[in-house]
Amino acid sequence: MRKITIAIDGYSSCGKSTLAKALAAKLGYNYVDSGAMYRVVTLYCLRQGIIKDAVFMREEVVKALDRIALSFQYNASTKASDTYLNGENVEKEIRQMEVSKNVSHISVLKEVREMMASIQREMGKDKGVVMDGRDIGTNIFPDAELKVFMTADTDIRTRRRMDELTAKGNTVTFEEVKKNLLSRDYEDSHRTENPLRKADDAVVLDNSDLSREEQLDFVLKLVYDLKLLDQEVKDPKAV
Repeated sequence: MRKITIAIDGYSSCGKSTLAKALAAKLGYNYVDSGAMYRVVTLYCLRQGIIKDAVFMREEVVKALDRIALSFQYNASTKASDTYLNGENVEKEIRQMEVSKNVSHISVLKEVREMMASIQREMGKDKGVVMDGRDIGTNIFPDAELKVFMTADTDIRTRRRMDELTAKGNTVTFEEVKKNLLSRDYEDSHRTENPLRKADDAVVLDNSDLSREEQLDFVLKLVYDLKLLDQEVKDPKAV
């Protein structure tokens, strides 16, 4: 079976990670959550007081990069990879609202993006990888065999994000979450360094009214139609 690279980009809270994880598991590929990597940098800067009240000095963030070691380790109980910062499992911490409020400010920095891009390309050099983010198909893997751009109705995305935060014990309002999503959308789409945009050859997936299973079947069908997998595969659900 010939392995390929699958790039999944799109707006916040469109379910990119959920789909990417399921797709990687189905295909037996490695999964990389590129957004988590920027969240690790943000969390470290928050903990060190480099970010205070959404204010920070660019030079201090750049200096901190040499003190940050990030990695992913497979969690057998969740059957997914957890994110580690300097050897500490921070999978839950990087999903907190405080990190979400600041991550877009950190991710626009050229030095941060260059460091993350280098790590991401190294992770995907042997193919057989599903990576999701905001510039994967346009910058990290412009030659990826399959590119998917995910989107969904803003209110639906807000509700999904609220449910996720509430399940983790966070108390947030609908308007607070919606404001954060819209702010991140704008910042990601208008940053100077590799802004969020649909690659010309990406397939758009609007999952506003699709179940997780329907989304997975949709992308598996795209993989099958590429005719890059074994010709013996007759049904995308059997991949």
